[in-house]
Amino acid sequence: MAKKTLVNAETDQDVYAFVDAVENETRKADSKTLLEVFKEITGKEPKIWGKKMIGYGKYSYQRKNGDEFEWFNTGFSPAKAHMSLYMMFDVSAQEELLSKLGKHKTGKGCLYIKNLADVDMEILKQLIEKSDLWER
Repeated sequence: MAKKTLVNAETDQDVYAFVDAVENETRKADSKTLLEVFKEITGKEPKIWGKKMIGYGKYSYQRKNGDEFEWFNTGFSPAKAHMSLYMMFDVSAQEELLSKLGKHKTGKGCLYIKNLADVDMEILKQLIEKSDLWER
């Protein structure tokens, strides 16, 4: 079956202009830090996916109905309320790492952080690496 395009597909939008346009100064500074951290860990250039997500890497997957799509390996989005970090595994199952991370909330494949200053960056890097290397 042919690949389909998601609404949140990879774009050619300028990642650095996107980050520079973030209004919240803390979120902008944290985004600039994360751009470097993700690039260091993944070895990949950032891309904007959809309108607000910054993704690293790319893989294809097939849904149960046979539709095939592309998605990024790991990434983040500087949302107004918090920084959303996208992990391609069930983050909540990483109890040991999360217990050491610091102030955060989780969704199934997301980690929500208000400020990078609230978390242990070495633990965060381990989670990002785990997502980048996750077997699909």
